[in-house]
Amino acid sequence: MDINGLSAIVTGGGSGLGEATARALAAAGAKVALFDVVADAANRVAADIGGVACICDVTDDASTQAAIAKAREANGVARIVVQCAGIAPPAKIVGRKGPHALDLYSKVIAVNLIGIFNVMRLAAVDILEQEPLATGERGVIINTASIAGQEGQVGQAAYASSKAGVMGLTLPSAREFAPSGLRVVCIAPGIFKTPMMAGLPEATQTSLGAAVPFPSRLGDPAEYAKLVLHICGNPYLNGEIIRIDGGLRMNG
Repeated sequence: MDINGLSAIVTGGGSGLGEATARALAAAGAKVALFDVVADAANRVAADIGGVACICDVTDDASTQAAIAKAREANGVARIVVQCAGIAPPAKIVGRKGPHALDLYSKVIAVNLIGIFNVMRLAAVDILEQEPLATGERGVIINTASIAGQEGQVGQAAYASSKAGVMGLTLPSAREFAPSGLRVVCIAPGIFKTPMMAGLPEATQTSLGAAVPFPSRLGDPAEYAKLVLHICGNPYLNGEIIRIDGGLRMNG
């Protein structure tokens, strides 16, 4: 599909992978709505790119419906939905202080998996009502997982299982929407230089980057955004989980 002139929603659009994606889509001519729970971050990026900030808790039905309605009113129905909202608090299943807090596990699943499902189900309703584009597509939904969904490390039980769930959503949703021309693709990033990673000491970041075969560094969010643009423009990509990780395979 030709991105120019289309409307897009980017969750987690106030920082990291979402911010880079919002900027890339806007530069390609899309009308972008940024969904984020942090108002200042969403407003800052929206002001920079001429987008619309929608304060949204993706785990909440009413909040997400209101954000989609605001985006629709400002930009029209979004045919491109990119989901980057996520959290990754580390915790062992049994740590020094006892078992993994159940409410923390539930929160990670709620944001990283249920949040993606929630936005997808609500955005798809609008997309399916649109006329097909010249390519026969009605739209594309791109969900963000992680290589941790396949190669989770110690301390990533909640994060890894949430991202494995996102991967598991890919094929059934792509198959369900295929007759209507709505594509669903999943991106599984490796280790990227995002605010989540920026909180680590510089030496730790350098060490993590050195483990990547090539290029031996942390990923740049702009590289994730380039993949988003390619997925949007390539109608034969559907139902797929695409790793972007510099060849990294995480050992246990």
